[in-house]
Amino acid sequence: MPECRRGFASALLAATLLSGFAGSEALAAGATQAGKAARHATTRAAQHKATHGGARTYAAPQARSVRATASPAASSSLTPQQVQSFRRDAAPAAVAAEGEESVIVTGTRETGRKARESLSPIDVVSAKQLSQTGQPNLREALAQLLPSLTMPTGGFDSGALTDSISLRGLNPNETLVLVDGKRRHTTANIYADPGPQQGSTAVDIDMIPMAAIDHVEVLRDGASAQYGSDAVAGVVNIILKKQDHGFHAESISGITAAKDGFQQGVYLDGGARLGERGFVHVSGDFYHTDHTYRSAPDARTGQKDNNVLGQPEQTRESVAIKAGYDLTDSIQLYGTGTYAHRHAESYQNYRLASSLAKYPGYAAIYPWGYSPLETNEENDFELTAGVKGKLAGWNWDLSSVYGRDFDDIGLINSANLALEKNTGRTRTHFDVQGFNNSQWSNSLDLSRKFHFSGWPHDINVAGGTSYRYESYSIGTGDAASLYGSGSDAMAGTNPGNAGNFSRDVVSGYVDVATSLTRHWQVDLAGRYEHYTDVGDTETGKIATRYEVSPRLAFRATISTGFHAPTLAQEHYSALAISPTAARGLIAVNSPGALANGSSPLKPERSTNASGGIVMEPFRKLHVTVDVYQINLRDQIMPGGQVYGAQAASALTMNGFALPSDVNTWSPASLSTHWFANVASTRTQGLDLTATYPTQLGTIGRIDWDVAINLNRTRLTHQGTDAQGNPLMNAQSIAYLTTAYPRSKMIFGGRFTSGKWTVGVHEIRYGQTTSQLTYYGGAGNTSSLSSTVFREFHNTPKFITNLEVTYRVHPRLALTLGGNNMFDARPSRVPDNNRYLGAPQYYMSTSQLGMNGGFYYLRGDLSF
Repeated sequence: MPECRRGFASALLAATLLSGFAGSEALAAGATQAGKAARHATTRAAQHKATHGGARTYAAPQARSVRATASPAASSSLTPQQVQSFRRDAAPAAVAAEGEESVIVTGTRETGRKARESLSPIDVVSAKQLSQTGQPNLREALAQLLPSLTMPTGGFDSGALTDSISLRGLNPNETLVLVDGKRRHTTANIYADPGPQQGSTAVDIDMIPMAAIDHVEVLRDGASAQYGSDAVAGVVNIILKKQDHGFHAESISGITAAKDGFQQGVYLDGGARLGERGFVHVSGDFYHTDHTYRSAPDARTGQKDNNVLGQPEQTRESVAIKAGYDLTDSIQLYGTGTYAHRHAESYQNYRLASSLAKYPGYAAIYPWGYSPLETNEENDFELTAGVKGKLAGWNWDLSSVYGRDFDDIGLINSANLALEKNTGRTRTHFDVQGFNNSQWSNSLDLSRKFHFSGWPHDINVAGGTSYRYESYSIGTGDAASLYGSGSDAMAGTNPGNAGNFSRDVVSGYVDVATSLTRHWQVDLAGRYEHYTDVGDTETGKIATRYEVSPRLAFRATISTGFHAPTLAQEHYSALAISPTAARGLIAVNSPGALANGSSPLKPERSTNASGGIVMEPFRKLHVTVDVYQINLRDQIMPGGQVYGAQAASALTMNGFALPSDVNTWSPASLSTHWFANVASTRTQGLDLTATYPTQLGTIGRIDWDVAINLNRTRLTHQGTDAQGNPLMNAQSIAYLTTAYPRSKMIFGGRFTSGKWTVGVHEIRYGQTTSQLTYYGGAGNTSSLSSTVFREFHNTPKFITNLEVTYRVHPRLALTLGGNNMFDARPSRVPDNNRYLGAPQYYMSTSQLGMNGGFYYLRGDLSF
């Protein structure tokens, strides 16, 4: 990182640490005040301002989300202004009592249900818990807290420039992300490289400011019948802050154990009133990280000059605005806007200086060889506008959401050798690809509780309809990136593979929840969706919970789900070029794919079943155990692997120009494939969570916690192409079945005494198994086989996370911490399974990250 940036970051950190902080004392005071609020509502606002000017994080016992607020008549003793103020305070306060006692809005259409009372397993993570991880990004923070959630070990090419998460060992596309209960648009940047996340265009949750997040609800259960496509493995619902006053700032500065990858994050947010009936909350993040360098010496030179293995450099700025205004006592106008810009750079394989012997222009520019850098200039925004209220006993919510992500993929420090040879020009930077993804959703949601004379229990009925327009665009590369065989590392997208694509989605759902007896609850949901490109689908869900006693309950669900193929999976094409290899990914309906037996994509379909127990064996020990099975049919991944001359023919049919020396490569070094419904799988697993507080008298307390996920995926059926050939090889099967850890365990505690807090957690990642390509020739430049692979075990790994916090002042806290304190790394790949020798860790898994230890300083302030 340039010195000027480091100086600026240091100045931001200093400003953050000197401004003050509203600490845990204020939060505790807020929780105490909440109990009083329910009894003394007429004086609550004045008391709040007098006692703590910070953000409202309390919840009165009868508090409900504004999204489904009880009738104002229920608070007839309050003035209209106090009713509105109470509503604004109530919704974000759900996490005041964290974890199992938090009021949830995900996985249920009822109001006031707590996580512990949920019919489906759900995790609630507060902003405070996210901050305590010391991670400057949301996905990395969630990965430190939730064993069922994983992230890739790393990424190559433009795939390294977008962040993704996975639930329960399934592709990121199988997890639905909501923001305040509304479907979030996905990234336009597809992960095109081999690996378990291949083909994903998931929601990049890191483009949402961390400063804006009040809490996150993670539903670990299939929920397509409730929310639609993609909710196969579960749902991540990000709830944004809506406090109407106060200011909070946080700074995180850190560096890896290898003394690279410097990171700086600054997070600011604050709220204000809009007159007497509204609020606005504004949040913003600034984040920067330097490259990390984890490559082994290049087998061609014996030197560490190939930086292909490592974390990309990234700078990201993001902002969020959330506002609401009560038009009447029962109607509220609301809106949310987020915007983020990201600049990122990812190293490609090093090119030898000898490769430029016949190109004097480039030889003069790169006398020591060169490493192309793939870049991404990304702009992402989403706007939500809606109105909600209550009419004739019905809670209603009418909303419109428009989101868009644009990625401008480029190359710097690159070359086009044909361009110099024929024209004498020596361009070093190129615009190679442009992707645009947009989503416009319009929905109406209704809910109401009914009381019937013949039935002693409430019946909650919910339903709604929505229309969604989705579009995806692929732009061409510039002329220099297309000339000859194209720009080095990645050729520009040619006009034949560019285009604009769209579809319409219409859906409707019904959800009915009631109790069959005093202790037996049941929820039934059904959904219909129509896609103009892939047809109709119907899904359903039944969930039930039986409470044996206040300390013991059983729950179970069975549901069907689906994931509609994305427009990117249907239409994306690209060619990635290495020094002595190239890999293409072509559209399923393209001439090259059709000539090799491709078939149109069908939606993935799933059947989910789960059963669990919620118990308190003795006072304050809360335990949940859930087992699950997900049968996923017609899973979409790249299939139809073709190599050598057959691959060259397919790529040429699609308009790609190949490198001039392609005829000297081994057949396995040139490949292409397309997305297909490759297989059916069965995923089985177990989730366990437990929390227990230990009081140590006047010394303090320790909050213990344990969370475990056991997960296994097996192949139950493999698809074939039109000629009856298998769509996958052993390597592809491993991506589906063994690239995610067999287990992930998180256990530890947090000791609090006076002004000090010490947290220690251990994370154990289970084994992953991969099928590695063999390489040979001088410098490992040649792929030896496309059918014979080495079975490689990335053995279980332990990491230790430690943080120590000192509350300097009730408004100021400083934290010194470390994640992966002892610098654990993935298992090293054998030498003859490393292309060019450099990638000593295998990045096409989702186990332990490759960066090693990370040590940080965090400062928090609030007023």
